[in-house]
Amino acid sequence: MAERKGINQKLKMVYLMKIFSEESDDDHYLTMPEIIRKLEAYGVNADRKTIYNDINELKNYGMDILTLQDGRNYYYYLGSRDFELPELKLLVDSVQASRFISEHKSRDLIKKIESLASNYEARQLHRQVLIAGRVKTMNESIYYNVDKLHRAINSDRQIRFRYYDWDLNKQMKPRYDGMWYKLSPWALMWDDEMYYLVVYDSKHSKVTHYRVDKMKEITILEEEREGKDEFREFNLADYTKSLFGMYVGTETKVTLEGENYMAGVLIDRFGKDIIFAPVDENHFRTTVTVAVSTHFLGWIVSLGGGIRIVGPDSVVEQMKDMIKDLSEQYNVGQQ
Repeated sequence: MAERKGINQKLKMVYLMKIFSEESDDDHYLTMPEIIRKLEAYGVNADRKTIYNDINELKNYGMDILTLQDGRNYYYYLGSRDFELPELKLLVDSVQASRFISEHKSRDLIKKIESLASNYEARQLHRQVLIAGRVKTMNESIYYNVDKLHRAINSDRQIRFRYYDWDLNKQMKPRYDGMWYKLSPWALMWDDEMYYLVVYDSKHSKVTHYRVDKMKEITILEEEREGKDEFREFNLADYTKSLFGMYVGTETKVTLEGENYMAGVLIDRFGKDIIFAPVDENHFRTTVTVAVSTHFLGWIVSLGGGIRIVGPDSVVEQMKDMIKDLSEQYNVGQQ
């Protein structure tokens, strides 16, 4: 007797793929009666023989459907997937930890990531989401701004935007009374959980960067990008390494002297290519290229005396001035 057709019979293979993807994994199996019942719930009728044939077709298509025999019973499940569970956990943690993605967009992205796992594995991913206390951006449009900036870079076009700052009323206000910035975008980088756009500023003939979550009203212009000569030899990794907290400063070769136990701190910050020259049994010297700013000087102070600046004299004087200003600010030494 011919198989009775269900209302969604033409979608049988689609629903069979859905059942295996969502309701089976290495720890959760399906019996043939369960598969038949689940198909019926989708308005699809099938018997054992046709399902066997369908499973073989899905295997030929590339789905890793495996069979487990326990006595006279047979169980079916989806083995390997495009993403393994540890990989999905890593993606979820990255989204959740990213300050440049808003809470609302984070939930949307994580829900989509969960769809790449079985329903059972998705519960583990959901538990990964419960990470409280992380500050997220309030600019919902950043998700689309990043895409727009990529398009501007790939199409070799300049952009125009307004740049915003927070005020004491927790409102974003345009910088310089809403002045339009017209710049040439060259690269997007992610540093300290924030997205930054690296640009060439032809007005001031320099390379600089802006936080993407503070950029609004972005427009892609018809003019071609400027700064091709500057970016022909540009090294984004070196640029990022020279900055501290993405604060702009005068790029300078700074000589540091430190105690040997602080070598790891500098390796973490500047990489393994850093060169250490011994001063004595307990101290070393090294020279690094950094954008000298109050943030860099503050970083040196935060190391508690384990590392000090010994050159050039101009940077040493900046450090002395900063320490003096802090001392006066906190009335150190006064009764």
